[in-house]
Amino acid sequence: MDYVLNAFITLFIVIDPIGVAPIFVGLTARGDAAHRDRMAWRGVLLAAVILYLFALGGPPLLRALGVSLAAFRIAGGVLLFLLAVDMVLVRPSGLRSATGEEQREAMDFEDISVFPLAIPLIAGPGALTSLVLLMGRASDDPVRIAWLLAVLAAVLACALLALLFAARITTLLGTTGANVISRVLGIVLAALAVQFMLDGVVGAGLLR
Repeated sequence: MDYVLNAFITLFIVIDPIGVAPIFVGLTARGDAAHRDRMAWRGVLLAAVILYLFALGGPPLLRALGVSLAAFRIAGGVLLFLLAVDMVLVRPSGLRSATGEEQREAMDFEDISVFPLAIPLIAGPGALTSLVLLMGRASDDPVRIAWLLAVLAAVLACALLALLFAARITTLLGTTGANVISRVLGIVLAALAVQFMLDGVVGAGLLR
């Protein structure tokens, strides 16, 4: 159960349904309720396809490229640590959301389900990296892999609910509330990132 809890916390933080909600409200400000719901469903479904394909295909791709899991754990840990810093400082970046320029560009399009909602708001670099790292921790155990895929479905369901009720969440929390949650989750993610890096160092035989 520790693995399942760790997977849920990691994926929930990097996908960040609460943090995506205010951005989604801004991107769909010119649409009606039906349009927002349609974008929410389509964006989450597209992100789910991307994330599941990467979860199952990422590890074989790394092996084909000759990249060891230990090396990816170190690199992935560094990436997640940078993401955690952005969350603690409430600093927007391409790691966890669309940049300001990308959001302004997206405002010119009616369909935001692919970009920037599915990529990079939901299936961003942090989520993709986390899935490969968690698949590595599963160690080809079919039970753990099944749990990980189920956890991913649960987190995506949370993301869908957050998007469907994005306006209410934004009104309830406000900017300050959303930033407080982001900072707390960022601290937790920083600790998880360091653990991934330590696992990579141990796996590479550099530390015992």
